[in-house]
Amino acid sequence: MENHNPSSSAHYTHPMSTPTRSKLLSSGFKNFVSKPALTHPQKNFTVQLHNAQVRANMSTAGSAEPMGFPKTSDAPGEQFEPRQTATSEDYTPDPSKSIKLSGPRQALVDDIIALYSCEPTVQRVKRYTSDCVYDDQFVYANDRYKMAGQWFALPKLFKSSINESYEVIRSDDELIQLKNKQSWTFRLIPKTATITGLVSLSLDPKTRDTEFMQIKYHKDQANEKDYSHEGLGFSFKKWQADNVVKHMDSPELKEFEQDKSANKEQVKMYGTGKEEGDAPKKDFTT
Repeated sequence: MENHNPSSSAHYTHPMSTPTRSKLLSSGFKNFVSKPALTHPQKNFTVQLHNAQVRANMSTAGSAEPMGFPKTSDAPGEQFEPRQTATSEDYTPDPSKSIKLSGPRQALVDDIIALYSCEPTVQRVKRYTSDCVYDDQFVYANDRYKMAGQWFALPKLFKSSINESYEVIRSDDELIQLKNKQSWTFRLIPKTATITGLVSLSLDPKTRDTEFMQIKYHKDQANEKDYSHEGLGFSFKKWQADNVVKHMDSPELKEFEQDKSANKEQVKMYGTGKEEGDAPKKDFTT
């Protein structure tokens, strides 16, 4: 079975190197003279200013362990998987502690919350790269076409989905991470389930400094374990994502049909969803 228990109450240290001022400046200059920067100089300056502040905060705080993701967008989504186990399955958010985000980052989070809330649109699904991966306790979708099928299927399965609250706990060059609390009301069964989870959004290196940021890997963990990507549980997750989209008649899916041929790698297997499965233990309760 997939080493992640969906029936549980649905409720991460390597030293970080400090970037030098010259490195930050040279990196910023390359982005500053890019085509989008020249087209929209004021917007670009605002985004670059925020990201310089993010890097400065990372270098002084040193609290976020780097994941070591690829530096290029050419790497497929599978290489951007965040791995972590937790000291507790309690992911109850405290909005008063949420990290304040820049405009582009907040817009990204707003779109993801809207997708969770059964409000899919083509533009919101475009928040993901064509070779993205979506990974939760029920689904493993390894391209944007399959992911679109999942988002556009939600309103057919649920009468409503309401975001009760969320708390952004990490925001840097690699990840936006949040605790999320969502209430789901089924269409056929008059029952509402409220679930908390840890949502990790791995950022696309090419777009993370732009107005429209995209996601390479989206992981949603509902308890303290990570996913092993093995066993019958995982086989069902992948089968579900591979097949649901085949039976969808939403016209919006045509927008993403070309993503079926997106760059992919073999699924990474870990043997276990526990700490030994390349998933360092972290405390998310503070």
